[in-house]
Amino acid sequence: MSNNENVYRPVQGKTYSLFAEGDDSEHYYAEIKRLVDGFLKLCPDEKRLLSLIQKAGKKPFLMGLKTTGADQKTLQFVRETLKQSLSIYTQNVSNHLNTLSLAAKRMDSTLATSEEKYHLYMLEIELVNRIYREEFKRSGYKFALIAHCLRDFRPGCRSVKGDIEAVCRGCTEGCLIRLGSVLLEKYGIEPYISVEMDQERLFRRLKQEHSSIGALGIACIPELAMGMRLCIRTGIPPVGIPLNANRCARWMSQAHETSFNLEQLEDLLR
Repeated sequence: MSNNENVYRPVQGKTYSLFAEGDDSEHYYAEIKRLVDGFLKLCPDEKRLLSLIQKAGKKPFLMGLKTTGADQKTLQFVRETLKQSLSIYTQNVSNHLNTLSLAAKRMDSTLATSEEKYHLYMLEIELVNRIYREEFKRSGYKFALIAHCLRDFRPGCRSVKGDIEAVCRGCTEGCLIRLGSVLLEKYGIEPYISVEMDQERLFRRLKQEHSSIGALGIACIPELAMGMRLCIRTGIPPVGIPLNANRCARWMSQAHETSFNLEQLEDLLR
């Protein structure tokens, strides 16, 4: 796997792992692409399929979206197929949900993400990448928000404040934030380390400062899907790559290193 083999040590997340039972996450990406190709044969309109998927998890079912019998048949097939094909990546969701109190589920809906929603989010991320990739690449100003849990945990992080958020100083060779930042800069994308920010406020500010803008996210699956939705609502074309596993302090009692697929990121940007 190129020169980055050392950063792809298989890890288990609190709820999901794109490694499943393998040594890398390539199988996941091949599978999600195969699934989307199949679903688009049933519903060739990418944006229509995306709209159906985004509404599918709402209650009451498909509230606010007019659907035909064909739409509902498509969604039933999508749900059943996703469960069969993607459950291998979400084996820890049920155990995690069983540990959450009712209060915790109410206070943080992301922590309470169901297994079915994980599968729908996986599909949504791939669809959004397909729909908005070219518009993102044409944007005059492109920036990326990279999850802070991707840093090398061995030394103290030497990042410094940038225009939006912290920026990487490249203090260690194997740090995935450094590796990702170098790759992003190669394609004219300004990388920032995402810690805590009001993203909606940030996006609106950047839209005022630039005539055209594109956003790239590298985050855990639920947060990436929600970030992409916010971008679309704000009029910003988004793309993104999910973390290989969710292992930050929000999910676990303390932060643990995780990773993402650098090769897939470059494929997205080419």
